[in-house]
Amino acid sequence: MTSRHQRPLGRRRLLFALGGAAVAVPAAATMGPYALAGTPAGRDAPAAAGPLPLTIVNDSGSFGNANVHLYIVGNEGGRQVRVTPEGTLAPIALSDNGSDGFTDYAISLSGSGETRLNLPYMSGRIYVSLGEKLKFKAVADGNGNAALQYPAGWVTSDPNYSVLHDCAEFTYNSSGMFCNTTMVDMFSVPLSIRLTGAKDQTAGRLRAGGRAAAFAAVREVEEFAKLVVEDTRVIAPGHGLDAGLFAKDYFAPYIDEVWSTYTGRDLTVTTNAGKFTGRVRGDRFTFDGPGQVSFGKPSTRDVLFCDGNLAAPNDGTTGPVAAILGAGFNRSTLLSHPEQPTTDAATFYGTDLTNHYAKAMHAASEDGKAYGFAFDDVAEFASYIQDTAPTGITLTLTPFEG
Repeated sequence: MTSRHQRPLGRRRLLFALGGAAVAVPAAATMGPYALAGTPAGRDAPAAAGPLPLTIVNDSGSFGNANVHLYIVGNEGGRQVRVTPEGTLAPIALSDNGSDGFTDYAISLSGSGETRLNLPYMSGRIYVSLGEKLKFKAVADGNGNAALQYPAGWVTSDPNYSVLHDCAEFTYNSSGMFCNTTMVDMFSVPLSIRLTGAKDQTAGRLRAGGRAAAFAAVREVEEFAKLVVEDTRVIAPGHGLDAGLFAKDYFAPYIDEVWSTYTGRDLTVTTNAGKFTGRVRGDRFTFDGPGQVSFGKPSTRDVLFCDGNLAAPNDGTTGPVAAILGAGFNRSTLLSHPEQPTTDAATFYGTDLTNHYAKAMHAASEDGKAYGFAFDDVAEFASYIQDTAPTGITLTLTPFEG
């Protein structure tokens, strides 16, 4: 499969997809880039038809079905919605808030064994919480429409901070199913997805002991250690930076060296639009090619969130180049490889100054794929799968240990 960033960029922010109303989720939180694209691979791709069978499997080994709570929330047709236990869509309503000020959209699992549901057309997230239920709050957005505040496990004041929870992301429409597991914001509950249809695919499964290994790997790097919240979750470094848990200038030496190096030599970036050749001119990294694109020097926050001076507009030129630069910074390959993108995972995270959080997430997965940062799909290293003729999807809570 050709890298997504060798194609016209179609990334959409999660907030945009959800109508801009998920006010508990920072703007940098993203869905998997394919997951919101909803675009078939070709004009003759078969159409997905009707509700998709969804199976929930609890193999956590740590929590019984009665202690697992499921939520399916998102967007359909410009409105925010949830899935009921019967598999139908219901709009978010302010009246859904109970006496405690929060909704109860939890779907219970079967008493034992697998739980079978139906997933209608929509774009959103499947959350699982363990032990306690999540507190989603219905609120009015800027236009007065009912919207939903999502959990923000990286914010200590969030009512869900103490709750063990995680999510997978998806878009399901007539073009097919586009889905991923994600660690872009945090990592807590090991999840995998299996998608059947034209092919039988899996994504997100950790190797034996992978959860503990990921926690340990992040904890062992001094600059990242504060991102580990006991045995509950590991917070992504961008959110850690915003919370004062991660250095705002962590990537500064690497960024400065990239700027210095490419003042005197070329960096080439190959996208679907063609090859771009860039050098730092003045204070900007300027690329010539099918079009001229230019970037100001990014901050550490820009690198971690793949935003700011590395924001990727859906324009087919600046966007793909920004994505590849963002991946190169996070994987620390820009200095060692003047031709981007790099596709050999053995060259990723090879320096001391790198995104050790993303490195740990990839090392913990069976196939080496993970969503450790927003542009982790560059060169197909994201825990993403799609099928234009899906017949079923399974979300599995995989073992916490062993």
